[in-house]
Parts: sequence; structure tokens; C-alpha cells
Amino acid sequence: MFSDFDFDAILRALPYLFRDGMSFTITLTLLSALGGLLLGTLIALARIGGGKLLAMVAAGYVNFMRALPLVLVIFWFYFLVPYLGQWLTGAPRPIKVGGFSSALLTFVMFEAAYFSEIMRGGIQSVARGQSSAALALGMTGGQSMRYIILPQVLRTMLPVLLTQTIVLFQDTSLVYVLSLTDFLGAASKIAQRDGRLVEMYCFAALVYFLICFLASQAVRRLQTRVAIIR
Repeated sequence: MFSDFDFDAILRALPYLFRDGMSFTITLTLLSALGGLLLGTLIALARIGGGKLLAMVAAGYVNFMRALPLVLVIFWFYFLVPYLGQWLTGAPRPIKVGGFSSALLTFVMFEAAYFSEIMRGGIQSVARGQSSAALALGMTGGQSMRYIILPQVLRTMLPVLLTQTIVLFQDTSLVYVLSLTDFLGAASKIAQRDGRLVEMYCFAALVYFLICFLASQAVRRLQTRVAIIR
């Protein structure tokens, strides 16, 4: 199998793999992580202090999303969002949603369920006395959460949030089902075009391993520093 391994095929494909494929993957990962964190924080706040009904809705959303395979959610959003947009806007035909927009919306909605649990755990780990002290100083509940609680949560939970982002980076490879050109999709297209499946998939696996391994090591060091600070 490796007797005719062609390293030149990998070298020729590098510009396309990284310029088109990896740039797409990193962009999707960063935007999805940011959107998922913002939405997840709102969901966490809804579960903690949003009233019984809102907490039940937020909990139902989290449990529903976490119980579904991600690839199924990707298909749902890609095929159903145009019709949902048509229904909401009253348009005569389904609204066109690009592949990237559909994938971004999918990952934001899906990852928000996981980020919300991380943020909720972090918020609940902060001593209640700090909120009471903030209220005693004249702060509102919102100000206490914004200036006292959330900064501590983001600092202490940052390693866990980054670890989830690494998982998200790996999960973005599932957009191949939408024929989008992420890093794995770019490698797959070249492999099929040139008949170099072994070379392309081995190289893609190596790149994913190196990026995730180095990122995990960086998160581990950050976790040690955060633990020392605390």
C-alpha cells in the first residue's frame, strides 16, 4: 500500500489544502465558538435565573441538542432552514441559504448546548457570597453577573471552553456532507481527482493530529497556570 506513496502529490496540494480548506475550517471554528459561547451563556443564565418556565425551555433545548447526532442537525438546518425562512417571511419560495451560513448556524446552535453547560457549571461554582456582597454595594443583579461573576467564570472555565473548541475544530469536518471545501473536504476532492487516497487521507489525519495535540498541550499549560493563580 505504501510502496508507491507519492509525497509530491501532497506538496502539490498544499496551497489548495491550506489556502482554501484550512482557512475555511479555522474561520468556521472561530465563528462557531464565539457564537456558541454567546448563545450558550444566555442559555446558562436562563437556566439559573430566568424563571421556572424559561429555565424549563432552556433545559429542554440543551437536552434536545445534546441527544442528537451532529451530522443529523447539519442536514436538518441545511434542508429545513430555507423553508423555515419562507414561512417566517412569507416569501413565495424557499429562502436561499448558503452552505457556509447553514453550517455556521448549525454549529452555533449545536455548540451552544455544550457551552451553556460549561458556563452554568462555572457560574454555580462561584460562591454566593460574592453576589450578595455586590448587591450590598448597590449593584443590580445584572451588574453583579457582568462585572463580578462572569469574569471569574471565563477565567476559571477557559481551559474547558478551549477544549470544547478543539472538539468543535474536529467536528467541522462533518460539513463534507454538504460538499463544502473544509480541510478534509479539500483533501478528499484531491484524493478523488488524482487517485491518491492514501496520501491525502494520511496527510489530513496527520495535520488534524498535530493541530489538536499542540492545542491540547497549550490548554493543559493554561490550566496549570489558572490553577496556580487560584
